[in-house]
Amino acid sequence: MTDALPTTEGKGLARSAGALAGLRVIDLTRVLGGPYCTMVLSDHGADVIKLEPPQGDEVRDWGPPFDSAGDASYFLGVNRNKRSVGLDLSKPEGREVLLRLLEGADVLIENFKPGSMEKWGLGYEQVLKARFPRLVHCRVSGFGGTGPLGGFPGYDAVLQAMTGLMSINGTETSGPTRLGNPIVDIATGLFSAIGILMALQEREKSGLGQYVDMTLHDCGMALLHPHAANYFLNGKRPKPTGNPHPNLAPYSKFKTKTCEIFVAAGNDPAFRRFCDFLGFPEVAKDPRFATNGARVTNRDALTEILEKRFAEEDGHALTRRMLAAGLPAGPVLHVDEAMAAEHTAHRAMVTELGDYRGLGTPIKLSRTPGGTRAEPPRFAEHTDAVLAARGFSAEELKALRASGVLVEQRRR
Repeated sequence: MTDALPTTEGKGLARSAGALAGLRVIDLTRVLGGPYCTMVLSDHGADVIKLEPPQGDEVRDWGPPFDSAGDASYFLGVNRNKRSVGLDLSKPEGREVLLRLLEGADVLIENFKPGSMEKWGLGYEQVLKARFPRLVHCRVSGFGGTGPLGGFPGYDAVLQAMTGLMSINGTETSGPTRLGNPIVDIATGLFSAIGILMALQEREKSGLGQYVDMTLHDCGMALLHPHAANYFLNGKRPKPTGNPHPNLAPYSKFKTKTCEIFVAAGNDPAFRRFCDFLGFPEVAKDPRFATNGARVTNRDALTEILEKRFAEEDGHALTRRMLAAGLPAGPVLHVDEAMAAEHTAHRAMVTELGDYRGLGTPIKLSRTPGGTRAEPPRFAEHTDAVLAARGFSAEELKALRASGVLVEQRRR
């Protein structure tokens, strides 16, 4: 699996075995944070075995839309390049299958409720650390296993609320607003991938694996820049500012004749170039706008000037000219427009393989480029191949199926 490259024509496909070729990952996660992490690893060559419970990863049912086989887009979007095995870990025989799969594995990642693995006799400190000393065990949970909230369940939107992210999103009139994408789950997946790779790097020196304790709570809080930094310095509760940046001006959305645009001037020289480009250099010399601090204080007056200037412009053409002049700006695109953009295609950020379409990998490596290797798996699609490769005989597989340990169809 790891060394196999797709032979079907497509877009954004892997063209090498990948930087993580040879890395074996046992994936017990479901929903989003954990699967996003393992997709990042699998894009770059890791052999990811996705062990799904009898009902399957529940996001297979999070639709519509569904594909022709009944799997939801939510599942398809974060599970490519993996192999699926249907396994009932509530049965002792299922846990024995897991232990056999962990022989020679590099990484175990799971997002069960804290204490579940320990209850099953699979705790890292109690069992796995001694039996598999080189194993990196990553647990993704809502709040961790200890502390006032330890063991409680966590979902993205709840953690957006509890970590302060909702309080800084939206406007003063709208009140706290959930970010439109599951930013905490995705960030937890990214931070988890970083943590796993750090542990693997350290293992090169020590020869030992370790436990990686990842929580939605911590990862959500880690996203609070610059609002937490502002609070630490001035002691004031951050407020939602809508599109404008709390520390910079102009750094916001404006209307043009054809579309909305976003412009950003990150420092005083950039603002002077911005005003020269727009044909009113005198604005940059106005004491109300001469420094970033003054512009933030007088944001409303500056916004009025810019809105009048942009009102009769073609936003697409204007922002392209601004970019060519070294001024950060761009049209506010809808998702379908962003997917169809020429630069999106140039950067291979839409990947296609057979009937599968998804977002491409943003990690571009020169010698070992990653990308799509296989379509997202159907439930339990690879059970026989995975277990046979780990030494399970045909008789053992038959017995495991008869006992219900190996599951072939999802229970809806």
